[in-house]
Amino acid sequence: MKAFVIGNVALDETLSIVDFPRPGASIFGAALSHDLGGKGANQAIAMARTGLACRFSGAVGRDGRGQEIARRLEAEALEARLIEIDGTATDFSIILMAEQGENAVITTREAAAAMTPEMARGALDGAQAGDLLVMQGNLGAKTTRAALAEARARGVRTALNPSPLQPYFADLWPLVDSAFVNEGEAEALGGVEAILAAGVTDVVLTLGGQGAALIRQDGRIDVPAEPCTVVDTTGAGDCFMAVALASAALRGCPLDARALGHAARAAAHAVARAGTVSAFPDRAEMARFLAT
Repeated sequence: MKAFVIGNVALDETLSIVDFPRPGASIFGAALSHDLGGKGANQAIAMARTGLACRFSGAVGRDGRGQEIARRLEAEALEARLIEIDGTATDFSIILMAEQGENAVITTREAAAAMTPEMARGALDGAQAGDLLVMQGNLGAKTTRAALAEARARGVRTALNPSPLQPYFADLWPLVDSAFVNEGEAEALGGVEAILAAGVTDVVLTLGGQGAALIRQDGRIDVPAEPCTVVDTTGAGDCFMAVALASAALRGCPLDARALGHAARAAAHAVARAGTVSAFPDRAEMARFLAT
């Protein structure tokens, strides 16, 4: 079984601030980290560190950021397929981390938006029935739909994290098996019941410090959060989704309470450290979490 992650990749610059500025304000900040990021890359790296075979496909420009991303991905145990696009700048994120632990993320998407439906379909070459496609909200509507439709045609299971929110998500639910949403995303998309009614089999609702819930038509399973000291929440949701999916895939079963428990432990580990993928559990740490 293999996971295919198609999405964005970026370099993250995280700044520590006292509080978020009001419009027109100038404030001081301190550099916290310079790290690999982007929701697609985050999820692929976390999945690969669990030991699940994983291919990541994303677009970059022919520039220094793209070269740095390629070097960083070489250190991960995954198959990276970076698509270099002429005349396009590699994406990056500016992350503001306030003292209370909340963050605000500004991400460019020039490279992600340049990924075409043909590129997305090509990223699934070799995918077979029973494999898994994981996607997020950074790509364009036609490209996202093309990948999900190609996965359906191949008998590949699909998982979508509809973030950042895009107006086209509601049309994609018939092509999605598992949706991972936080409370704000669920509300904006009409609620969990509406997502299930549109054809999604599993909805995982993340609730921050309150844990998460696995919701299906026939019931709901709640799993508590793992206690931790919050340092940096960047990428925690990506880590949670990736580990939940990988836990179930590695055990050959649907999403369950154990998968969400594994994900909660991995996410707690991530938020207790500064950085994005550098804060994620490494392969040895993932192995310990998944053994419980």
